[in-house]
This record gives sequence, C-alpha cells and structure tokens, in this order.
Amino acid sequence: MPVFCKPEGVRPGLLLLPANYGQHSMTPDTDPLLQPLQIRHLSLRNRIMSTAHAPSFQEGGHPRDRYRLYHEEKARGGIALTMIGGSTNIAPDSPSVFGQLYAGDDSIIPWFQRLTDGVRSHGAAVMCQITHMGRRTAWDDGNWLPVLGPSGRRERAHRAFPKVMEMEDISRIIKDFASAAERCRQGGFDGIELLSHSHLLGQFLSPLVNTRQDDYGGSLDNRLRLTLQVLEAVREAVGPDLILGMRVTGDELAEGGLSAAECVAAAQKIAAAGAVDFLNVLAGAPYDDLGLAGWVAPMGMPAAPHLNVAGAIRAAVEVPVFHAGGVADAATARHAIREGQADMIGMTRAHMADPYLVQKLRQGQEERIRPCVALGYCVDRVNQGKPAVCGHNAATGREAVMPHVIAPAEARRKVVVIGGGPAGLEAARVAAERGHEVVLFEAGGRLGGQIALAAKGLTRRQIWGVADWLICEVERLGVDIRLNAYAEAEEVLAEEPDAVIVATGGWPEVLEIPGGSLITSSWEVLSGAARVSGSVLLLDETGDHAALVCADAMARAGCQVTLATPDRMAAHDLGPTNSAVGLRDLARQGVSVLCFQEPVSVAADGGARRVTLRHVLTGELTEQLADHVVSEHGVTPAEDLYHALKPLSRNRGQLDHRAMMAGTSPFSEANPQGRFWLARAGDAVAGRNIHAALYDALRICKDL
Repeated sequence: MPVFCKPEGVRPGLLLLPANYGQHSMTPDTDPLLQPLQIRHLSLRNRIMSTAHAPSFQEGGHPRDRYRLYHEEKARGGIALTMIGGSTNIAPDSPSVFGQLYAGDDSIIPWFQRLTDGVRSHGAAVMCQITHMGRRTAWDDGNWLPVLGPSGRRERAHRAFPKVMEMEDISRIIKDFASAAERCRQGGFDGIELLSHSHLLGQFLSPLVNTRQDDYGGSLDNRLRLTLQVLEAVREAVGPDLILGMRVTGDELAEGGLSAAECVAAAQKIAAAGAVDFLNVLAGAPYDDLGLAGWVAPMGMPAAPHLNVAGAIRAAVEVPVFHAGGVADAATARHAIREGQADMIGMTRAHMADPYLVQKLRQGQEERIRPCVALGYCVDRVNQGKPAVCGHNAATGREAVMPHVIAPAEARRKVVVIGGGPAGLEAARVAAERGHEVVLFEAGGRLGGQIALAAKGLTRRQIWGVADWLICEVERLGVDIRLNAYAEAEEVLAEEPDAVIVATGGWPEVLEIPGGSLITSSWEVLSGAARVSGSVLLLDETGDHAALVCADAMARAGCQVTLATPDRMAAHDLGPTNSAVGLRDLARQGVSVLCFQEPVSVAADGGARRVTLRHVLTGELTEQLADHVVSEHGVTPAEDLYHALKPLSRNRGQLDHRAMMAGTSPFSEANPQGRFWLARAGDAVAGRNIHAALYDALRICKDL
C-alpha cells in the first residue's frame, strides 16, 4: 500500500486549508492548485499535470528533440508532472496509428534519458504511459500483424477486426509490458502509467468488447484478471522504488458497457492488489468519433463533465486519484481539488494553449493565461495523421524555433499593423511584447475580424475566447488601437513606420456561375447584413467549420437547411471530434446533406431560387428549389494596400521562406531606397485558418 505524508486520521491526499480560506484574496499559499502532493518518495510541487497524449512528434518511434522541448517548456512553466508517451506501444502487434512512441526495443532508452533529464532540470516530475492498443489500431500498418482483442468485435473508430487472443498471446503480452516498463525505468522516469481505458486492458474489462467464455471473460474478476497479471509483472520488473499508476475508466457511459458502480469495484480491486500508487480516472467509450469527442471534447460538448466520476473513485480507494479529460481552466481545476474530486488535475490541452499557466497562477496573473477554448485542432490533426499544433498558440510543438516568451528588442521601433483580426492582433501583441511602439488600424468598429462571424453558431460560440485574449493583451501592452479607421497608403506612410504588417484579411469568394448574383454569402448571413428564411440551400466548397457554423445559425433561426458539397462527405477537412459534434448538432436540427454535388447555375423561379446541381462523379444534373441560396466558397485576399506599399518597402514585401522555417528573421533588403519592412499575414496572403494567421504573425514579428 502506498505511503502518504498526512496527519493522523486524515484521508490520503486531503488538502488541509486554513480556517479562513476563501475570506481573503487567493495567494500561492492558499490556492488549492498550488499545494504540493506527496506520493511515497515523489514530491509533486503542485496539483497540476499534463496527462499522457500523443502529439505525433515522434521520430522513428522515439521522443527526440521536438518531443523533448515540448515537454520541457511545460516544466519550465511550473507544471508539477508531465506524463509523456500517450499510448506508448510495447509490442509490434500494437502499431502506431497516431504518432505514438515505441518502447518495444532498447533503442528508445537513450532518448528517454535525454527527455527525463531535460524535464527534471526545470523542477517537474516526468512519467511515461505504456500500453497495448488491442483492437484500437490498424492491421495494415507497421509490421502488418493481426490486431488483437479479447473477442472478435470490431471497433468503428479504427475499423479492424481483431484476432481473438489465445493464451500464448496473453502470456507474451504480459512479458512485453514488463520489458517496456523496465526500459522506462532505465530511461530515468519517476513513474509509469499503464493505460487501461479503451485499450487492451480496458477491452478485457469492458462487457461491450469482451465476450470470452474462459477465465478471462464473464465475471468482473475474470475480466480484470489480465490487468492484475500485468500489474504484478510490471511491479516485479521495475522494483519497489518506481511510482506505478494506471489510467482507468470511471464509467463507459454506454448501454451495455462498464457502469460507474462496476468501475468503482474494479478500481477498488486494482488498488487493493497493492501494486499501484495512483489511479488516473476518465470516462466514456471512445469507440467511434462521437465517443472520442466525449473523451477529448471540442466545442459543443460539456466542459469537465466527468469530475464526479473521478470523485466517486477517489472516495472508494486509498490511493491518490488523478483526473484526465476536459478541465481547461484554473477555476474548474481549483474547484475539483478543493471539493475532493481528485488529488491531481490534468490540464493537458490547457498547457498546449499556455505552458506558463502555473507560473501565471503563482504570479497572480490568472487573467493573463491564454485559454484553451476547445478548438480541437490539436486532437483532430493527430487523428488525421498530422503533428499536433494548438489552434491558439503557434509556438506549441515548435519550441526549437518559436518562443512562448517574447524577448525584448535591442531598439524600439514604430510598427504599424493594418487589420484587427487574429493575424493583426497577434502581430500587434508580439511587436508590443518586443517593446515597439505599435499602431493598429481596424476598418470596422470592433476587433476580432472573422472570429466574430465564427462565433455566431451556438456549437462554436466559445471560439470568441481566442479574440478576447488577444484583445486583452494588446490593450494591456498599450497598443494604439484605431477603430473605424480604413487605412490607405497615405495614412500608413504618415506614421513613418519602421515596419508594416498588412493583416487586412479577405472577402468572401464569389461563386462565378450563371445566376451567381442571386447567391448570398455566408458572411452576409452571419453578420446580419442579409436575412434568410424558409428553405435554404447552402453550397459548401470548403469542407471546414465555416459552412457548419452558417448552417447551425440558420437552422437555429428556423430555416430548413440543406447543405450541398462536392466532397464525399460533409465537413470533409475536419477531424473526427469536430466533425462528429458539428454534424450531430446539424442532424438534431434537421439539416440534410447532399454529397458529390457542385452548383452549375441558379435561376429565379417566382420568389424562390432554382439551383442546378451536377454530380461530380457521374455528371448527372438535378435541380433543387429553395427560398434562398447561400454559399461558403472561401476567401479572396484583400491585398490592395499591400500592393500599394510594396514598391516603397525595403524588402519589396517578400519574406525569406527558409528563414521562416528556421525561425530566424525573414526580412532581407531588396530595395535600399525602401522606407520600411513590409509583410502580410493571414488571409491577406491566402485564405487559411486561425492557426495559420497566428503562426504567420508570430514568425514575422518575433525578431522585429
């Protein structure tokens, strides 16, 4: 049984707060989040951790420099514990499907050692999660070995039909767990977490998956047998000194799945076996896209919905309980610790948004924490086979070349930014952090740009948090903000700038087909410039969030919406969590979808519109009658000001791409008679997304 530092008679992990707690301003000494936690010999400096996840930064299955620097930044920012290696695979028949590490051979040990040394040099503890994915992977990758499972039931998310495990498979995998754990010990970790939830160990435990009739199926004790055997083997392999925990399910929240009561019973049996030092609790059954969204929630899902699930297990066991999943803000995390729902709170995506979250709490600057607004860009990119990036923080995952903390410039300059959308706001913020005098021209009456339109739908409304944080920061930094100021070249030149950043965004792309003048743009609908009612045909060319937001807003206003796309599916470019939630909400509102359809023409038909559509595969023409036709067709850059300023600039508006890639200044002099450096960012270059706009601005301005 693990040993805790605690006063006599007090439950392990309980916070002892002053009697007058809450009667005065919060300080580091009274903030529940900033109190230490002792787990046997391991001292954790606060109650905030980054849970294991796969950012897909691995190289050859190893956590090399990019992976290491990503975790070091969180340690530098004050986190107590960072858990690396989300779904680190232990065996060749558990291949990576979203960029996981591989601890199935000794080649990973030196990379582990570099990472653990780096993280601990900043005062944080570091652990590694290991797993066998069972059926939750693909057979047609890696070594093309059959996927394994307790039974032959297929998982919809990863789509493989598993081989039913034989006793020889079970024995082999127990040894593989022990061998991988020993490699983690040699790698210098403070602890190891075994992943049960939804992976092989959890699949044996879940009646949704396990239909075996032998000693590993049927009763709870039988379904738990493999878990306990793995724990015993791992503890024997690593010895008594390494911290050992398990990420477990608190409730599958699915008909026929593990109930909360059964999960509590399983947790008690695991804790009573004596091998584990902590349990890390989450809920849900991520066996399809919507299930994954319930676990790693994007916008449109409840925030921190499973704290009570963790609390039920914490009340039932005598080991510390961690919570993984859905806590994005300090206030919620503080509540969970104060109310005894968990001893340690995972704030993983919150640290992708701001790795200096803990440092800002300690400095009394909680309001300055860059918030995670659940864009879901990080998770969805990984599930699309791409490295994770934070939709809100372009430095995350790029620590080798992009700074989280902006260094001051050697000399103060004058920087003019045109446009108050995300690119312009980030450019102004970074330039002001450098110590420059910054003037920001915004043609409209408010800042935020297209984010104001993106926040119009109910499902995605919290996206405004991106703009809100940027606006607060530029105001705090003293940027000279000029609203309702449509800047022409003369106004810019009158400021005598040293650098000009054109972030003027763009305009809705016009759909150039016969009758195109009868089409309303999604921008006109979302801004209120145009009113639509009755039946609406929404033509979506982008396959991204924009059309879903417009459809959401129109449906909630009472319209009967049909979305037509030339793609094979609606929301084609979105990853699994965002598309599942967005399309679920549209389906609930009766929005219908036509796939493989492109518009050919629009004609007036009385007071309605007759639209001819062409099937992109067969060429077959069909007609749709609607009261209104709305289109989402992307963005045309607003670039007139840029071209007017270009001949007067020192670099003729050009940026060195190789320098941008290397993280150095992208400006080089091409026009000695030029008066200022010039760059454009975001949609003023080409229509992309928020992250691209922020990344443009950061790498352009960080060395100004």
